[in-house]
Amino acid sequence: MGRAHQVSRPIKKAEYTIVFGTRQAEKGWMDLKASQLNALADAWDFLTRTPTLRSPKNHQLKGELGAVTHRGAVHARWQHELANGARLWFVVDGQLVILIECHTRHPNATK
Repeated sequence: MGRAHQVSRPIKKAEYTIVFGTRQAEKGWMDLKASQLNALADAWDFLTRTPTLRSPKNHQLKGELGAVTHRGAVHARWQHELANGARLWFVVDGQLVILIECHTRHPNATK
């Protein structure tokens, strides 16, 4: 038998696809994957199904952080909270969840 390759999780038609919008988000994701794997897996499930559902852990940022320009368009910036102050900042564009920043601890901008 040949070398084993990881199988990517398929996305249902009604689900959202998660992509990196910045290199910082990609690096932060890898750091979170190393430190909070279970919480990140739960966040993945939430963001692929209901990224704009408001909850105590998932909401739009307020004030000047509430909007961000990505690829020439202005989007509402959302935050998904993980344990120990970790945060995922993202925008939703159609069926895409675009990770803009992934923080391993509470970002100073929202303290």
